[in-house]
Amino acid sequence: MTGGAGAVVMLAAGCSGDTSGAGELASEESKTTVTITPANGTTEVKPDGTIEVKVADGTLQKVTVQGEGAQITGKLSADRTSWRSDRTMTPDTKYIVTAVAANDGKSQTATSSFSTLDPAQTLEIVDVTPNLKGEKVGVGAPIIVSFNRPVGNRAAVEKALKVTPEKPAVGAWRWVDDKRVIYRTKTYWEPHQKIKFEAGLAGLNVGGGVYGEEDRQETITVGAEQITKGDISEHHMTVYRDGKKLRTIPFSAGNGTTREYTTTSGVHLLMGKENPVTMVSPGRKPGDPGYYKTVVNYGVRFSNSGEYTHAMASTVGVQGSANVSHGCLNLSPKNAKWYYDIMQRGDVLKLTGSDRQLEPDNGWGFQQMSFEEWKEGSALQ
Repeated sequence: MTGGAGAVVMLAAGCSGDTSGAGELASEESKTTVTITPANGTTEVKPDGTIEVKVADGTLQKVTVQGEGAQITGKLSADRTSWRSDRTMTPDTKYIVTAVAANDGKSQTATSSFSTLDPAQTLEIVDVTPNLKGEKVGVGAPIIVSFNRPVGNRAAVEKALKVTPEKPAVGAWRWVDDKRVIYRTKTYWEPHQKIKFEAGLAGLNVGGGVYGEEDRQETITVGAEQITKGDISEHHMTVYRDGKKLRTIPFSAGNGTTREYTTTSGVHLLMGKENPVTMVSPGRKPGDPGYYKTVVNYGVRFSNSGEYTHAMASTVGVQGSANVSHGCLNLSPKNAKWYYDIMQRGDVLKLTGSDRQLEPDNGWGFQQMSFEEWKEGSALQ
């Protein structure tokens, strides 16, 4: 049976009766009529449809909805004669609605069992970054949400995404392509807290017959505030944790002979680490002038244009006094390992002193964009 007709159940005070039928009288003395929509046995209910329960000649005491999918909640009317669900349902799922009504001090129970549509296409989240098991992130960490298919109704999806930090912060979403949306704060997160990410996608109609597959919840843990400040022209950087200076490190940055060999200035967010990491000259193949392929240790990535902090024993003699690298920050093996060991994805690395500014879309350069401009990428503006 398809469609959304309500199951009408007459509830008799003082006798149980059959509550699974549609339009049946429990007894001739029934005084309470409960209507549940969708009706018992209904199939292919649209996931974004509404569950409704109404009672005549009585009041609703309790309404529950059970199913393997999203937890369905709803609200009672002020006079307790009706109840409506207030969220969407999981596709291809069986739900059972149970309503308890009362009349003249007697209560009875009515039920309706139905199933939702199994759509040909669904939208689901395939990744939330950064969120590795046991990971603590830095105060600049973005929340990057990736979907399995292009998002048609971006506004509807964005409304379904919720970020709740323990310590309040101002932030906004920005769509960077049709499958990815990114949340960043106006400044930074407060350190030492947890952030709850929730996506109420189950049953959400995103257009073109596509519905959200399921809800998603993640907890992101922010660690210490680790901010590194460096001057490319002065060849040093200083690392701070929770406002206290930890270490000043000499480095050798990009030699600046070409744009690609110039280390970027700006607010970088550490993206990850690799040990070892293979460095290959960009845009060059073996035999070309300037081609290189080098394996280095303790690499900490801070852009998508190949910039890392890493160990380079061969340049220790000029670290702190000259820039001779191909764009990375060369550190001594000891300092490179120390920085590698303490880093958190989303830690802040502020570099000044070069004529090349980090592009906002180069890696996690999101803080390079003003917050007002960032918000313009929201589907809700």
